[in-house]
Amino acid sequence: MKEKKKSGNNFLVQGSILAAAAIIAKIIGMIYRFPLQNILGNEGNGYYSTANEIYAIVLMISCFNLPLAVSKLVSERVHRGEYRNAHRVFLCAVRFALVVGGTLALITYIFAGVITKYLMSFELAVYGLRVLAPAIFISAIIGTFRGYFQGYSTMVPTAVSQVIEQIVNAAVTLVCANIMFSYGESLAAQGGNASLGPAWGAAGGTFGTVVSITVALIFMMFVYTAQKSTLRRNMRRDQNSRPESAYAIYRQLILTILPVILSTVIYNISNVADQGIFNKVLQGQGYTDAQYGAIWGIYSGQFRVLMNVPLALASSMSPSIVPSLTAAMANRNRSEARQKIRMSIRFTMLLTIPCAAGMAALAKPIITMLFNQDTGVPLSTGIMQIGALMIIFYSLSTLTTGILQGLGQLKQPLINCSIALVLHFILLYFLLTTANLNIYAVVYSNIFFALVVCILNALSIRRFISYRQEWYKTFIVPGVASIIMAAAVFIVYSAFHVFAGNTFSTVISIIVGMAVYAIGLVSFRGITIEEISTFPKGHLVIRLLRKLGLVR
Repeated sequence: MKEKKKSGNNFLVQGSILAAAAIIAKIIGMIYRFPLQNILGNEGNGYYSTANEIYAIVLMISCFNLPLAVSKLVSERVHRGEYRNAHRVFLCAVRFALVVGGTLALITYIFAGVITKYLMSFELAVYGLRVLAPAIFISAIIGTFRGYFQGYSTMVPTAVSQVIEQIVNAAVTLVCANIMFSYGESLAAQGGNASLGPAWGAAGGTFGTVVSITVALIFMMFVYTAQKSTLRRNMRRDQNSRPESAYAIYRQLILTILPVILSTVIYNISNVADQGIFNKVLQGQGYTDAQYGAIWGIYSGQFRVLMNVPLALASSMSPSIVPSLTAAMANRNRSEARQKIRMSIRFTMLLTIPCAAGMAALAKPIITMLFNQDTGVPLSTGIMQIGALMIIFYSLSTLTTGILQGLGQLKQPLINCSIALVLHFILLYFLLTTANLNIYAVVYSNIFFALVVCILNALSIRRFISYRQEWYKTFIVPGVASIIMAAAVFIVYSAFHVFAGNTFSTVISIIVGMAVYAIGLVSFRGITIEEISTFPKGHLVIRLLRKLGLVR
């Protein structure tokens, strides 16, 4: 593995590789959720989503942030030419993952019933959560491999493993969900509980995660083995004569990962806590398990699945910018750090703002096209139209959290997320009980949460590195161009829908919308030729714009 000469926009290239893979993975994940929705129904989708959300929280505690911590520590040592110490970090991280991941996987399996029954008020999600427990252990190990390669500023192994993981996940999930749903229905026929079919179907669906993460781990181990000769060659070039002790590495690993874990858990725990609060309140208002489970299934299984596709951009840019900022701060080059921050925020907003506008404008057509259901379309449409702002604010808050971590300010995101979370819960409870907004209370309070995190993170970045974000090209021009695009796609859809079906009209509208947005962005001078050239494959974009006559 050769240490690359980092150009000014190398982190954008690496981030784009990871973003492209993440979007492909999210699209695959989104596509298989459609037939899964049809297999499980809204109730079963609620069990499936509940098990996955609890799994995600445990994953964050055990190993979700291992790639970031490992990449940060490896990047620091690679930057100093300490290749042996970088490899020692990796080995210590593997041992750490085995112990922590194995322990939490066992705890999750044993206490799954307590968590689903008493914390989530959704007892039958226990089957899915127990199936997912081994994936916690496996994910901890694969996280160390991904972090090691990311520390060398290469995202390709991580990107490829994510795509492989989702392909396997899609196939196994659908097959196992179908088999186990039938098994649950046979149990229901004997015991009289009609919910056993959806509950066991959800458990079958979660088995796909276990199989897919295992396949991804095997792939990462193969890549690591294939790179061993290069790794040895790098270590022979290492002139450092003072190897770090395992104790020192473990200490740094824990000190790095703890504040990151806490801030990430607080940032992401809101969805699990929201469901617990939502279920308890609606239970008190006379709703049955099946009723509030179906409502939550629509919110999490449709809106959040679609929202996660554009969010993958910010989630992928974050791990790519951490090693880059770490190197810049190690060189005491604050000017370079500010430039990287500016480029990453610009790049993310240029892509996520039009995604949010497009999803709001075509909410009903998209829902109708993707989800084959007779009921729930009006609710799904309303959630997507209102929740479109979540895409922008969550993207920006995710990215700025990664920026703070790359700057070495590991505790600040924890403080900011804690403040936002407390305010979020207060607003959520008020909207559920006093305003009686049902699932819309969850949407509004999450928009508020992400907005507060954005504001606090921006103030923290400004205070630490004297950074001010440029507004016109980053927010205003993409915002105006997106509004024009949203109006255009609505008009095009309305015109085509008169004589064409929903799917054809939706696809045409999306294609037209992309063209309108690109023209608007260039026309309002929201982006220059020089800036486009710094983006990944920017020369191809410039060539296309010249052929279309949009630029000289």
